[in-house]
Amino acid sequence: MNFENIMLRERNQSQNVIETEDYWLPGEKRLQEWKYLTKKQKFGELREISGNQYVNEVTNAEKDVWVIIHLYRSSIPMCLLVNQHLSLLARKFPETKFVKAIVNSCIQHYHDNCLPTIFVYKNGQIEGKFIGIIECGGINLKLEELEWKLAEVGAIQTDLEENPKKDIVDMMVSSIRNTSIYDDSNSSDSDNDTK
Repeated sequence: MNFENIMLRERNQSQNVIETEDYWLPGEKRLQEWKYLTKKQKFGELREISGNQYVNEVTNAEKDVWVIIHLYRSSIPMCLLVNQHLSLLARKFPETKFVKAIVNSCIQHYHDNCLPTIFVYKNGQIEGKFIGIIECGGINLKLEELEWKLAEVGAIQTDLEENPKKDIVDMMVSSIRNTSIYDDSNSSDSDNDTK
């Protein structure tokens, strides 16, 4: 049963309660909102495409639609992890088009060390790219970290307030700052030895 039939049934059931024109305005507004949402949320899944669909599905996608494509090989565990995360993100952000393609169907002789590869397109242009395990977030990639990366490019509107990896990055920077290339006590001794 579609939404319009549900609305008609509601109207028929409530006719004996209120039958003014003003009463139906909110129902019509709800119908318009529903149509808007269904138009906006037209994707909602990670779809498999082949290389010959790439241009049509990705490069020539509808105007102002963000497209995220994952080039993968099923024998690479990191690719499987990225596919799992993208599948969840596709449901969370149905206004963004999420697709995946086996790399050999799109690019012949693509090196495994470049996988996983994620390209982010809008209006036929690459707006972001993540090539290889490190750029994609590492072997322990968390869903929120991938979500943050895609939000930084602009492909999705996240509700995350800060980079989930921020604490790790801050600890690394702090560690680097506290580590000196030269130990001051050794450098003065070595100066005395050369004199």
